[in-house]
Amino acid sequence: MSIGNSPEDDRTFPADDRDSIGRALQQARIAAGLTVEEVSASTRVRIPIVHAIEEDDFSRCGGDVYARGHIRTLARAVGLDPADLIEQYDADHGGRPAPTPAAPLFEAERIRPEPRRPNWTAAMVAAIVAVVGFVGFTMFDGNEAPKGTTTADGGPAPAPEKATSAAKPKPVKPVAPKPSESAIAAVPQDKVTVKLTAVDGKSWISAKAEDGKLLFDGLLLEGESKTFQDDERVDLVLGNAGAIELYVNGKKVEEKFESGQVERLTYTKGDPEAG
Repeated sequence: MSIGNSPEDDRTFPADDRDSIGRALQQARIAAGLTVEEVSASTRVRIPIVHAIEEDDFSRCGGDVYARGHIRTLARAVGLDPADLIEQYDADHGGRPAPTPAAPLFEAERIRPEPRRPNWTAAMVAAIVAVVGFVGFTMFDGNEAPKGTTTADGGPAPAPEKATSAAKPKPVKPVAPKPSESAIAAVPQDKVTVKLTAVDGKSWISAKAEDGKLLFDGLLLEGESKTFQDDERVDLVLGNAGAIELYVNGKKVEEKFESGQVERLTYTKGDPEAG
């Protein structure tokens, strides 16, 4: 007597000593009591791609780099260790892929242009020069001409009169004003510091340094925080930007991101809201 199989069991998988990647992900999802739709909603991986990966069809992922990212995300969603599946994928597809130029991770991704920021270093140097010039002008201001100067007709300047018993009081040297809080905030820091906290759900994030070094690539669960630092620049990709609270160089970024929206951001030294 033949026994009918469910639609999900009609798929064929390659024979091997261990389950294929798609088979392992499918069985773990079923064991966790999750549907494909629920996995898609929690990981932001589209339903057709989830189905294709469970059938060991990685052609819809857009390349090895994105296939590995989808496998890692789906494995975590269903409670598997992604390292074993990634190792199995690399073994089946010729090893770990070489780094590729950044490209959109999802069809709905919106690339944000990096805002132009003023040159705070030049502005601060100009301010310091102005203060020093003002102090110098005040010190040499008055009737006394600097030693060695000449009159308009070319002759030496007359010597200053000798002080009488009622000597004039010495001019008080002005004290340079303390910089305001806004000026302190505008002073560039030695490093770029970015702190992310998942406050409203979880989000897949990627962070790179200015030289292209990958600082982090993975899932940030609700309540978790990550801090990244570089001498020059930090590049971010947020898979679910609406869930993230973002601090840059000690200042909270007030811009509101939409839930489920992918954001590509770049931050350098100075005020993140400038420009």
